[in-house]
Amino acid sequence: MRKKTTTPPRSAYQRGIDLLARREYSQRELRQRLAARGHDSAEAEAALDALSAQDYQSDARYAEMLARGRAAQGYGPRRIRMELAAQGIARQRAQAATDSLDQDWAQSASDLLRRRYGASLHTPDGRARAAQFLLRRGFDAATVRSATRTELDEAAAGDD
Repeated sequence: MRKKTTTPPRSAYQRGIDLLARREYSQRELRQRLAARGHDSAEAEAALDALSAQDYQSDARYAEMLARGRAAQGYGPRRIRMELAAQGIARQRAQAATDSLDQDWAQSASDLLRRRYGASLHTPDGRARAAQFLLRRGFDAATVRSATRTELDEAAAGDD
């Protein structure tokens, strides 16, 4: 008969390391994960402090990672900053993360419209739908106006 061996429970620090080995987490997100796994708040805070001091966990690095990923998916700066705020990232850090992106937001919006709407931008209803789409994606109003006008101008030039 085989003897059952029990492993000692993992510390909050070790669970934090395990989680961070897979991907970046914000401090808020990591705190929630540790609490869900039954670690008390004092132990979780001590683990988070140690992980941050050793640079295993960094809100700045998390913010840059999330901003790069969302920009690549076609989201605008306002939406990215809003999502970072929801993850507990400070406003200044979220602003710095979106500013650090080497992103031409107007070009990104135009490319997104071209891929998504194509010829339907010729009609007023199509332009209105496209503008609403860009606003939901987190682009500011000036960028949306510029992108929809650019697409309209290119369509008119193509008709000549």
